[in-house]
Amino acid sequence: MTEQTTSTSMSSQPPPSPQPLISNLPDDISLHILARVPRSHHPHLSLVSKSWYSTITSPSLFHTRSALGTTQTSLYLNLRINSSFHWYSQKPKNKNLILLPSIPADLGRQPIGSSFCVLGTKIYIIGGSVHDIPSNNVWVFDCRFNKWEMGPKMRVAREFAAAGTWNGKTYVMGGCVIDNWARSMNWAEVFDPKSGSWAMVPSPIEVRDKWMHASAVIGSRIYAMADRGGVVYNAESGEWGNVSKRLDLGWRGRATVVGNVLYCYDYLGKIRGYDVEEDVWKELKGVEKGLPKFLCGATMVNLDEKLCVVWEGKGRGKEVEIMCAEIEVKKDADGSLRGTVLWSDVILVAPNGASIVHCLAVEF
Repeated sequence: MTEQTTSTSMSSQPPPSPQPLISNLPDDISLHILARVPRSHHPHLSLVSKSWYSTITSPSLFHTRSALGTTQTSLYLNLRINSSFHWYSQKPKNKNLILLPSIPADLGRQPIGSSFCVLGTKIYIIGGSVHDIPSNNVWVFDCRFNKWEMGPKMRVAREFAAAGTWNGKTYVMGGCVIDNWARSMNWAEVFDPKSGSWAMVPSPIEVRDKWMHASAVIGSRIYAMADRGGVVYNAESGEWGNVSKRLDLGWRGRATVVGNVLYCYDYLGKIRGYDVEEDVWKELKGVEKGLPKFLCGATMVNLDEKLCVVWEGKGRGKEVEIMCAEIEVKKDADGSLRGTVLWSDVILVAPNGASIVHCLAVEF
């Protein structure tokens, strides 16, 4: 009888309250303290306890860092060396690149012709082809912990597709042969990380080109450039349209958007910006002496609202120098574009034959 009473009384006791993140402090205060710690220390902080690990890996830490203005942006670079792909990152306030883990063998290998995008603290490698076979796989790299994982598969396999992010979602279009009902209806898809699934994006049949060689996002509009012409999708209104002829004729190479201006280099190797509101290309002035002419092998990314250009230099002997320049861009009173080269230097020395696949900027 005594044992039954004791057992009943023990089972009626409330569970112990969780331990605070930091003793004698409310968890919201502790979260603000952890959010101020430079992210280079986050892998070590995550080992303190389970509650610290949960906090360090939670979206709330990123949102708190964003609100406090303590996030840091890093450059991520993908190189192809011979037949293999290598990823590098540039720590904040450090120009040199460090080598990152490659995709583990049990997750397959990085394909050719993949699309790339950034959602939050993660880089997504979307589709591509292995041995000329398109894939619907998605590989995800968590930049906080330098770890790879497989993401949800797309509804159809695709290679050389266009991709862009808007409002916390990733959109892909093209890169697939429209030879059956499923591929035709899923020519464009959208991925929502909250649901962890892909969904069809309705598209008119006249916009469904196969190959896309470039893409960019300006506001809510996702631009996808095909071999002939291109399409633009307004992710907010769901409307499709064709890109202007002037944009099509002037877009060359891998571009990026800074301040609602799309930057790329022209056939003379000069950087130009396209003002979508004025439908006009303008040369970026003020950078002629600080930069070479980009005839090939250059790519661009928005790095903290600065134009970051990465290209392949000559190097010495059997080496290739990967160069980088950070440019502050602005519009003058007369509407012309002007740039100031903040710095330009070698960030990596790679073996001869190395080529730049893509570069991205990740803030966390």
